[in-house]
Amino acid sequence: MLIVISPAKRLDWAERKVALTTPEFLDEANRLAKTMRNLTLRDLRGLMDLSDDLAKLNRERFRAFADAPEEAALRPAALCFAGDTYQGLQAETFTPDEMAAAQERLRILSGLYGLLRPLDGIQPYRLEMGSRLHTRRGATLYDYWRDVPAKALKRQAEAIGTGTLVNCASQEYFGAVDEKRLGLEVITPVFLEEDARSAKTISFFAKRARGTMARWLIREGVTAPEGITGFDLEGYRFDAARSTPGKPAFTRPRQAGA
Repeated sequence: MLIVISPAKRLDWAERKVALTTPEFLDEANRLAKTMRNLTLRDLRGLMDLSDDLAKLNRERFRAFADAPEEAALRPAALCFAGDTYQGLQAETFTPDEMAAAQERLRILSGLYGLLRPLDGIQPYRLEMGSRLHTRRGATLYDYWRDVPAKALKRQAEAIGTGTLVNCASQEYFGAVDEKRLGLEVITPVFLEEDARSAKTISFFAKRARGTMARWLIREGVTAPEGITGFDLEGYRFDAARSTPGKPAFTRPRQAGA
């Protein structure tokens, strides 16, 4: 099965001693970067609801963005994103064999790069998929990417002989995948925090759990859709009663402070 996750706003730009690969949609990313380079600070603040300092940082990033950067300016995608999902993924702990499996099976949806493999070398950026960025293709990044992510995922799934995609991405990012074009069985795990009264999704914990699920699928070599119900990390257990077709639910006792 293929697995998709979201990127993160926060980056860890520490140097990593790994062999980098090239993003498939680098030309499209370069075109978007040129568009971003022309935005004013006010434009950037409004586009992604940024503070002045973050708007300045991202203006500097896009001004420095190169069509053909030196390798020293790049970092591997799965190792430089540093948000909640990546705390769960823990890609830095992968063995060489596990990283090879991740390179084959794990994909990161990206507002700038479209679709990334874990070892694809990227430049620092922030561009959220839900951004209403006007380009020649339309008024949003969904318009810009259109059916590109879906077609690429379908092709990559065929290459590894699977008909299943596990969606561990947020709604914002998976919204860029045209499921009609995708043509794969989509499994979207749901993570719930439970107390005596109810069970509900809490964003902070769900983001981390999606990364943990991706790590578990890779590390355990799970390839059959039914195998996903065996997930049992961080206190979660499969909950058949709360599951629906395509959306297996996993519950755990409500965490302190949640």
